[in-house]
Amino acid sequence: MAVKIKDVAAHAGVSVGTVSNVLNGRETVSPAAAERVRAAIDALGYVRNDAARQLRAGRSRSIALIVLDVGNPFFAAVARGAEARAAEDGYVVLLGSSDGDADHERLYLDQFREQRVAGVLLTPAVPEGDVVQHLASAGVPLVLVDEQTDSDAACTVSVDDVEGGHLAVAHLLAQGRRRIAVVAGPLTTRQVADRLEGARRAVAEVDGASLEVIETDAMTVLAGRAAGEALRERGDHPDAVFAANDLLAVGLLQALTMLGGIRVPDDIALVGYDDIDFAAATVVPLTSVRQPAEELGATAVDLLLRQLDGELDPAERQVRFRPELVVRASSG
Repeated sequence: MAVKIKDVAAHAGVSVGTVSNVLNGRETVSPAAAERVRAAIDALGYVRNDAARQLRAGRSRSIALIVLDVGNPFFAAVARGAEARAAEDGYVVLLGSSDGDADHERLYLDQFREQRVAGVLLTPAVPEGDVVQHLASAGVPLVLVDEQTDSDAACTVSVDDVEGGHLAVAHLLAQGRRRIAVVAGPLTTRQVADRLEGARRAVAEVDGASLEVIETDAMTVLAGRAAGEALRERGDHPDAVFAANDLLAVGLLQALTMLGGIRVPDDIALVGYDDIDFAAATVVPLTSVRQPAEELGATAVDLLLRQLDGELDPAERQVRFRPELVVRASSG
């Protein structure tokens, strides 16, 4: 049977109110009584029912963060930024990974709402899906992370991925490359579609340049390696590749250089996206488009907390960062 606060009070020989004062850090308890309470807590193994306490207080101290893939270092960095900012105000972040599955996402949302989270930070599994209105109708404060929306029901924190795609391919074209391939994840993913749009705009600005799109079913190292093996086996391969994220780029690099004898950047120049932590440490250091991942997470928490406090100006509901090209050896 779970130990209750009255059991602690009885063991320590104090009132329930005294135990509550100790648990909440109030200074109205004598040092001797406080020591007896702490000893009783240790002896009995008491664990405070924080959910009930928060419900009585009217606000939870936890925030839900649901991302597309927690195994992607980009989203891990987003989570780090969110956790650091939340801790400044005494909140904790509960993390879930939808794996891009709408049903999995809804399961997490339902579970976190049962935990009475203060609000939700979400990278939606389905762009422009009904999840925003679903949460808004339930009165759940929401910030979309690495996503945009035309709805007034949610704040957003995002990066201009069209500009990012343009930066990547304009750089390759400036190196004299003309046959550009984009190795993309699923084109239904908003971020992929925007990066591809930026790439197309850059190619359209240069006479004689061409663009080939190679769609993959995932944005992982294995998917990138498979795309690289397919390119290696072709007789006529592109002279430059823009990968829609760094995991794809790492897989491509493995297949082209370590397995296939194609020289990067001599034969194929390569640019990735996200500038994850180990992009600079690959066998050929990877040129990448940097997103401020930790700042995205921190800003999302900041917007959510300001919503909760009623301090958010409507003009500040949409925050958009600009990407930055980080040039390394893989692009020449």
